[in-house]
Amino acid sequence: MIIHCTQKMAVKLSEVSAEPLLETSPLGSWHALLYTVNRRQCVMFCHDASRYILFLPSLVKADFADLGRLHRELFLATLAKQGVADLQLKKIALALGPMRYDCATDRSVLGSMNVARSDLSFALEFEERALDPIAIAGRLNKRPTRAGRVLIWPERAMLELVNGL
Repeated sequence: MIIHCTQKMAVKLSEVSAEPLLETSPLGSWHALLYTVNRRQCVMFCHDASRYILFLPSLVKADFADLGRLHRELFLATLAKQGVADLQLKKIALALGPMRYDCATDRSVLGSMNVARSDLSFALEFEERALDPIAIAGRLNKRPTRAGRVLIWPERAMLELVNGL
C-alpha cells in the first residue's frame, strides 16, 4: 500500500520516495496530511478512490516510525465498527501489504481532505467532542464528498471496494 505524503508529513517519516511509486495493492493508495489540533500533531488519511477518511490524533515522534501499523489498526477497527465480518477483515489485512511512502500528491484528494479537516475542526470547536478516531471516522465517512464532479459516499464506496476482494 502506498501513502502519498504532503511535504510536512514526509519530513516526519523515513524512507519517503522522491519518485512516484506504482500501487500494487488491490485496495489502492491513500494520502496523508499532517496538521495540528490543540497543539497536538494529528494525521488525516484519505483513500484516493473512495475518499474514506481516517484520523489519528495526538501523535508523538515515536508514532511516526510505526505509522503503517497505526493506519492498518485504525482502518480495520473502523471497518469492524461498520459491520465487516472477521474473515473479510483478515483478507483486507493481507491485501494492504507493506506500507510505502512517496510525495506524489493529487490536488483533488487534498481538496477533499481540506473539506474533511474543516468539518472536523467545526465539530471539535463547537460540539466539543473527544478525539476518538473511530467515532471521527464514522462521522466523516457518512457525509457525501466530491471527486471532481462525481458525488461519493465514502463509507459505501469503501464497503463496495472491500467486498470486492
